[in-house]
Amino acid sequence: MTWRKSSHSGNSGGQCVEVRGGLDAVRDSKNGDVLEFRGPALAAFLRALERRAG
Repeated sequence: MTWRKSSHSGNSGGQCVEVRGGLDAVRDSKNGDVLEFRGPALAAFLRALERRAG
């Protein structure tokens, strides 16, 4: 599957967040760490991000 850069990442290159497919995985382009999601895990992850940013 193809990775695409988040619209919230800057255009300066280097550090950005990328998503794969239908958001089944997220990675940090800086170090290549990948988070893969199964079932309801993605919804729980997004809720946690919203709470943290809130």
